Amino acid sequence: MEGTLPRRAVAEFVGTAALVAVIVGSGLQASGLSEDTGVRLLANSLASAIGLGLLIALFSPVSGAHLNPVVTLSAWWTGRHAPTRPGPGLTGRGVALYIAAQLAGAVAGALLAEAMFGRPPGAWSTQLRSDGHLLIGETVATAGLVLLIQGLDRIGRAALAPLAVAAYIAAAIWFTSSGSFANPAATVGRSLTDSFTGIAPASLPGFIAAQLLGGLLGACLAALLYGGRPPTASRLPQR
Repeated sequence: MEGTLPRRAVAEFVGTAALVAVIVGSGLQASGLSEDTGVRLLANSLASAIGLGLLIALFSPVSGAHLNPVVTLSAWWTGRHAPTRPGPGLTGRGVALYIAAQLAGAVAGALLAEAMFGRPPGAWSTQLRSDGHLLIGETVATAGLVLLIQGLDRIGRAALAPLAVAAYIAAAIWFTSSGSFANPAATVGRSLTDSFTGIAPASLPGFIAAQLLGGLLGACLAALLYGGRPPTASRLPQR
């Protein structure tokens, strides 16, 4: 069942808020329970992946569960250039509303997580993540995510997305140097927590640029590998 555009925007807001709350909250919990960085990362990666998979399964029927501006932009861009795409897809207005909802949800989720753990909400992160190798890792992480989502969509296996995306994120948190943020909205939200999962505001431009580049590379790879078959996930009626 697909909702109207405002209802889908609400789903993107709630879903992104919940995702960032899971990421930040699990990081805070892990930091409180262990001093070991590996244990913290393991706990955070498992909670984040499980939470993401559940949120995709829950919100996919309403909004497609993008929860990520790169996913929204890649779906819109690919839909515009699909030679035989039937029916209307995401319009520019829909894309703008989705991204606004995702950004607002990410901020709300970070503030909620901070409040749940008794921390003053709204403290900027002090964790600088601007080294070149981190940006390479973030590009790779985002490219892989978009390739996975669009690849599954193009081969008719989009139903596997909740499990596949969760598994990919759990792995990418470990195999990429950046920790696989792979989401501009979540990256903005994570700048509002001075904790294990945070990122300093000064590092946002580089990370977001790497994510956008990764999204473009992932979409191009999907088109190269799977041809011009139109994606189905972006075919959402605009009202």
